[in-house]
Formats: sequence, structure tokens, C-alpha cells
Amino acid sequence: MQEEYLLEKMLKGKTEEERKVELMQTILETKERLKVARSNFEYAEDDLIDYYTYQIKAHQAKLDYLIKIAKRNGIVLNRINELKIRLLRKNNMAV
Repeated sequence: MQEEYLLEKMLKGKTEEERKVELMQTILETKERLKVARSNFEYAEDDLIDYYTYQIKAHQAKLDYLIKIAKRNGIVLNRINELKIRLLRKNNMAV
């Protein structure tokens, strides 16, 4: 499948654990971007309404795709795992 090829290309040369963490991080980042786009849409005027509508659709499509890949690989992104990923990302940014 093409989607698996793209995912493999993105995660090439990484361990299985690194792949899981990166996929979960990407899901969290996409969720955050979707939240921001929705918030911006609430205050958008004129032509920006179309722009934020497009952003919301794009982020939602990406999120749906990533969740599908995660489910297929048996990855569960529950609150505990989400907090671990956020802490890991925060620690990596501090280094």
C-alpha cells in the first residue's frame, strides 16, 4: 500500500519503539494543530474562513490517517501514553 510506503520512508532506520513514539508524537502534534485551526476559525472573517476551513479539513484527514496506521500497528494512544509522549517531547526540547 502507498500509505505504508510513505510511513516506512518517514520512519526508515528507526527502531520499532522509536517508530511508535514518533507516530504518537505526530498524532499529538496534529491534534494540537487541529485545535488551533478550529480556534482560529471561530474568529475568522471574510476570506480567512475558507483558509481555516481548509486547514481543519487537512488536519482532520491527516489525523484520521495517522490513527488508522496506529490502530493497524496495535498502538494505543490513551491518556497515560499521551502524557508520557508529552513529557518525552518536553525533555527533548529542554536538552
